[in-house]
Amino acid sequence: MLSRIIVYLAYFLKSSKRYKNSKLFFWNLLENQDSKLKSYFDFLMISLIFLSIYFLFYDTGQQFSVMGGYVEICIISIFIIEYLLRLWIYSNTHEIIIKDYEKALYLNIKFNLTKTLIKSILNKAEYIFTPYAIIDLLAILPSYRPLRILRIFLIFRIFKLFRYSNSIRLYSDILVTKRFELLTLLIFTGFFLLIASVSVYIFEFPENDSDIHNLFEAFYWAIVTAAAVGYGDITPHTLGGRIVAMILIFVSVGIVAFFTSILISAFNEKMPELRENKITSDLERYRNFIIICGFGRVGQEIASHLAKDKQKFIIIDKNEHNISLARKLKYLAIQNDATRNDVLLSAGINQGASTILCITGDDVVNVYITLTSRHLSKDIHIISRVNRHENLSKMYQAGANNVILPFEVAGLLAAEFLGQPVAFEAILGVLQNRSDIGMETILVTEKSPLDTQKIEQLDLLQRKLTLLGVISANALHLKHKNKYRVKQQHFYFNPEQHFILRQGDMLVILGRKYSIDHFRNEIEKQRLRAKT
Repeated sequence: MLSRIIVYLAYFLKSSKRYKNSKLFFWNLLENQDSKLKSYFDFLMISLIFLSIYFLFYDTGQQFSVMGGYVEICIISIFIIEYLLRLWIYSNTHEIIIKDYEKALYLNIKFNLTKTLIKSILNKAEYIFTPYAIIDLLAILPSYRPLRILRIFLIFRIFKLFRYSNSIRLYSDILVTKRFELLTLLIFTGFFLLIASVSVYIFEFPENDSDIHNLFEAFYWAIVTAAAVGYGDITPHTLGGRIVAMILIFVSVGIVAFFTSILISAFNEKMPELRENKITSDLERYRNFIIICGFGRVGQEIASHLAKDKQKFIIIDKNEHNISLARKLKYLAIQNDATRNDVLLSAGINQGASTILCITGDDVVNVYITLTSRHLSKDIHIISRVNRHENLSKMYQAGANNVILPFEVAGLLAAEFLGQPVAFEAILGVLQNRSDIGMETILVTEKSPLDTQKIEQLDLLQRKLTLLGVISANALHLKHKNKYRVKQQHFYFNPEQHFILRQGDMLVILGRKYSIDHFRNEIEKQRLRAKT
């Protein structure tokens, strides 16, 4: 009967959405490194740890305060709840029960509830004996205030910080990666200290004026000497003891140097991860940022404009020189291959990125980045660079929203605006970031004086303005040359003088900002007069 009830409860929990959502919520709160909830919870727990340490130190030298007692109860209650929640989300007991039950049905044998429950308990015990769980449990012990000896476990509350701080946890991981080298050095150091202790004890103990009276004092002297502390409370008086001291000093210098080299190499290996963690934490605060794949000449120019406009962005490039340049300019940058899924995910393609620019100098690489980006995110806006015109269609097929042909654009500008100094002045002004030169769009609205007008009637040359092109979805314009498809519209680059504007067209104009504003105001005034 009991077995049936437990199996029924196990199936009930498996099918319960509320149970699954609750467990998912607490997993995001306690374990999910990408969850905002966890970052808030970690900050709360770090604050509680420091608060509890303050009250415990405050009460150590005087009578227990009532406020300290209440605060301690609240903090310990939170610690206990956290410990139980972590134990709960560590594994799914109901899945173990269901698995054993269905296995018994399949083999047509009796379901052994006791064996299954023992297996479940052992599974939970795996968490109980993990280092972090032991620290959590020991951190709760100082709460039993009548036993002051338990206050020695106060140190484990400080160790709990390793769980909540990514930087501290990363430093502990650094030591773990070098555990073989550190263990080897520790064994050698211990063995050498033992030899030095026994040697100095043998030489010094028989002397009447010796400072060493037992083996423990000899071992204490060896540690103090090896650490280059040299308190001077114990010194060798015999020739043999002093020779041992000199050997110990020279060897300890080598041990310290070896230990330092291990730590330096470990930190060098972990430095990219430290930098990526810093970048990840910075990206978590951003929304609608841009990913720039490639930091060559084009990427550098784009980044400078984005930085000027205070737009958030991150750079990905394999070239070490490019990344070092980006970091000198204080840009967020990752030195890695942007065609890899994990690299784009770590750059936040699904966590706040709105646009990705594939602007490396290699068309093949740009295609791969575009394919990977579109695979990872269906909604992100992708702008890709193409150097060869025959790769244009491939880039759109790969998933790009817009494609840039920098060399072709430069050639068209030179050819179309040859002999037009105003046009070149405007273009040069935009490229040189001149504040008085701008590029803006003017929409041909209903009853606009621009509607049905030819380009030559606009007197743009007299106004010292340059028409870069017209964006239109009107089918009447398809007969004109120099058109480039942009989704459901066409961009008519430097259209002919007899080009007739229609309602819905959009003019892209270059020139001084006050000239553009004056032109726009005139059009608006004429539209309002015609309306009245």
